[in-house]
Amino acid sequence: MPRKQNKKKRLLGASVPTINSRSHCQSTPLTLWVISPSSSSARPPYLTGNLCFSLLIVAHPQLKEEEAETWGTVLTKTYSSRRNQRRRRHSLVMAGGWTVDGRYLKQLYDNVHGSIYLDPMSLKFIDTEQFQRLRDLKQLGVAYMVYPGAVHTRFEHSLGVYWLAGQSLQYLQAYQGSELDIDRFDVQTVKLAGLLHDIGHGPFSHMFEHEFLPQVSTGSKWSHEQMSGMLVDYIVDQHHIDIDSECLQQIKDMIIASSNVSVANGMKEKRFLYDIVANGRNGIDVDKFDYIARDCRACGLGCNFQFRRLLQSMRVMDDEICYPAKEYLTIHKLFSTRADLHRTVYTHAKVKAIELMVVDSLVKANDHLEISSYIADPAEYWKLCDGILKTIETSPDPELKESRELILRIKRRELYKFCNEYTVPKDKLDHFKEITAQDIVCSQKATGLRLREEDVAVSNVKIDLTCGRYNPLERTSFFKDYESKEKFYISDDRISNLLPASYQDRIVRVYAKKPELVEAVSEAFENFQLRMYGIKAQVHETPEKKKRRR
Repeated sequence: MPRKQNKKKRLLGASVPTINSRSHCQSTPLTLWVISPSSSSARPPYLTGNLCFSLLIVAHPQLKEEEAETWGTVLTKTYSSRRNQRRRRHSLVMAGGWTVDGRYLKQLYDNVHGSIYLDPMSLKFIDTEQFQRLRDLKQLGVAYMVYPGAVHTRFEHSLGVYWLAGQSLQYLQAYQGSELDIDRFDVQTVKLAGLLHDIGHGPFSHMFEHEFLPQVSTGSKWSHEQMSGMLVDYIVDQHHIDIDSECLQQIKDMIIASSNVSVANGMKEKRFLYDIVANGRNGIDVDKFDYIARDCRACGLGCNFQFRRLLQSMRVMDDEICYPAKEYLTIHKLFSTRADLHRTVYTHAKVKAIELMVVDSLVKANDHLEISSYIADPAEYWKLCDGILKTIETSPDPELKESRELILRIKRRELYKFCNEYTVPKDKLDHFKEITAQDIVCSQKATGLRLREEDVAVSNVKIDLTCGRYNPLERTSFFKDYESKEKFYISDDRISNLLPASYQDRIVRVYAKKPELVEAVSEAFENFQLRMYGIKAQVHETPEKKKRRR
């Protein structure tokens, strides 16, 4: 378009044929008309170009609604150039005919996804003290003490999942809108489930739930997904949020869908909606899309997994989200990247040492602070965050002396000393039982320094592709192309002989709580391996320098 026309014409409108199939959409040229603000008559076309999937069509406010629905999302802008000042009005017209006035949307910039728009209902939840608590929960717990950049929080992760949940539905609407009957209710429900899925998380990532609570609340089946549902109800009641009761129930069901697949399987229609935020079927969901990209960025690690390829290519068949067969390796990268993050970041030997010390500190402080009692009441639980360590550190109470000393050791980098580790042999995985400090102490020879259970810390690390010893891609449905109507599964051997033959690692790590005990703990650990497997399964012996360190 000539530059002069650009200055005079302030609005672009789109008039395109209705497109139902994805293949047609990709090959049909999009024609843009310039529309004068003072006249609704369309002028001859100035521009033509091929439709890009992520394109937002800029339209005149008087554009007919049925024309806007064709493309799912239309962003309208009006400009005023008086004194070189520009005013903008955004209006989102979604497939199905409903509109969100842009004046009520809040825009923010995310360092992973770019501009994110928050709708009025989501803001009612975000602008509460319970949701703002997520700012005080680091996404990766204590990993920032090893990876200094890993200081991002559950707050921005939740916003990212909210945004990707909405985008996934927009992609489905654009290509299967009439077929799937996705309505405003569905969109609102899925987006809010993405926003609130982690609101029940405890301090220090999964450590609170999987390491601390089992030691102070034996037999407890508490989960952060369960608490998320309780907190959602609490927020609605406490802040008098006007939300449909059916929508509220579906939000809670979608949050627990990954841990309780029977809830999602009980849905008689639109079962696929429960696979978007927390996919209990095969683990492919927008939650992983966000945290993998976000964690890699924060820790300075490369991420060659392109989640947008999956968002743009997914299709619903038989009430299940399926993917093109050519994206098999893309999905494999999702799970392999996640496994790499577990190995190099989440379960880094130093990160686990700090976690073990934090757990010991919290366990010692529990009788005095009654931390474990918070999980019973959402009105108290939302007050619990990573700041609990600062509370212990600055408290003058004599009952917290041992806990304070452990926290000070962390600050001074006087950590539990990593002695050694081994990977459980593949043929022993089926019957593996978690190793305890008692197992190591009982393997000590009679000579030398006598160890006690409180001198040893053991970390049992499990790394898999989300489905234990099974391949999650065996539970993923694929299709041939966008013309096909059949879905199918793909076995590894039909794709590549370089893919792994096993899908789970079990790693046993042993730590000495005092540096002078490293040699004794290392010897006991070697004896344990000989007794269990007949060989030393560790890669090498503990370095002599580490044994001599005091």
